[in-house]
Amino acid sequence: MVRLSRLVLAAPHSGAGKTTLALALLLALRERGLRVQAFKVGPDYVDPTHLEAASGRRVYNLDGFFLEETRLLSLFQHGARGVDLALVEGVMGLFDGKDPLGQVGSTAQVARLLKAPVLLVVDASAMAGSIAPLVQGFRAFDPRVQVVGVLANRVASERHAELLREALSHVGLPLLGWLPQDPALGIPERHLGLVLAGEVRPPLQALLRAFRVDLEGVLRLAAVAPSLPQAPPFLPPREPPRVRVAYAWDRAFRFYYPEGLELLEALGAELVPFSPLEDAVLPPSQALLLGGGYPELFARELAENRAMREAIRRFPGPIVAECGGYMYLARGLWVGEDFFPMVGLVPAEARMGERPILGYREVEALRDNPVAQRGEVFKGHEFHYAQMEPSQSPAWRRVGGGEVEGYTDGRVLGSFVHLYLPARPEGARRLLAWEGLP
Repeated sequence: MVRLSRLVLAAPHSGAGKTTLALALLLALRERGLRVQAFKVGPDYVDPTHLEAASGRRVYNLDGFFLEETRLLSLFQHGARGVDLALVEGVMGLFDGKDPLGQVGSTAQVARLLKAPVLLVVDASAMAGSIAPLVQGFRAFDPRVQVVGVLANRVASERHAELLREALSHVGLPLLGWLPQDPALGIPERHLGLVLAGEVRPPLQALLRAFRVDLEGVLRLAAVAPSLPQAPPFLPPREPPRVRVAYAWDRAFRFYYPEGLELLEALGAELVPFSPLEDAVLPPSQALLLGGGYPELFARELAENRAMREAIRRFPGPIVAECGGYMYLARGLWVGEDFFPMVGLVPAEARMGERPILGYREVEALRDNPVAQRGEVFKGHEFHYAQMEPSQSPAWRRVGGGEVEGYTDGRVLGSFVHLYLPARPEGARRLLAWEGLP
């Protein structure tokens, strides 16, 4: 059995301030001298950058749609080795997920699987006594989800905090901490969520100074989490490096699941970062990863780096490009009325749209590609505004829906779907064993 103090931070809805309160709590715990491992529920690439900045540790994604229970426990224990406490930031509202009641892909599902106490983050800017029935409803909805306390965001004053505390006492829940209503404590947003931690300096010290927290109460509640069964190792035994894999990593491209990269390394990949924005040549490598990101924000710079576009166009090995990387492989990218030439390996043009396309995906390979054989099914997620012209050689058919998507010629795979390779490690093995590797 594994004994580990742990908490889940959830909220009634998106925008309540989960990330802001998670950062404040991470900082307070670290100031106490504790080693804290942060996790993020759901297929999120952005919030983990902020959690990593505050925790000083790599942040892993916990998702009940991607991983069944044993594998999710394995990943949780893999990330939390040697720490004093694990802090899991939820996604959207507590019971929001793939289905109407949040049985799959929700914060509630992860809290149930981890048997973790839940602190509910409430935006208190327009309420006082109403916080009590709100929180009581969330506590009573599913007895398997243990809501044990409240963190309040956007609190107007000390008196406001006292009113919230008194109201919560009537339903037997503590107000364990709060942050004042101060725009300077927030993190800027854009069309795919928060701005990345590397692009803005998170107000970490200001958060720590402003945070009013009963840290002893938080630690007591975290410590009551029951022991978990010992799960199998998340990664296979590590193999010696045998395949060099270059992966795009800069301001335009940096959306990767860290556990996916670790899986590749365990299977024999030597990962080498490069910048499509800044570099003129690719590092010596046998396979190429182009992750998601924000190519639309750097379209001009990407277009002007002709040397890199040509280097990728001439690259002889397998290429896997997801979302932003898929857009970069296209003939060009339209941003408004402006057209920017891109790599040209995908015979189509990408165009930024007005509405997001998002959701979990199960996709079946229509033909062999660098990670899948025809007929194999993979799990992933989409979140983008861009659209691509229909392909004459689509890569995937959505399971249950029938829509086709992406592009492949067998060597190049481009798609808006961010694949979660740890759910099907055979895909990573196939990439590293691709028959055309030099």
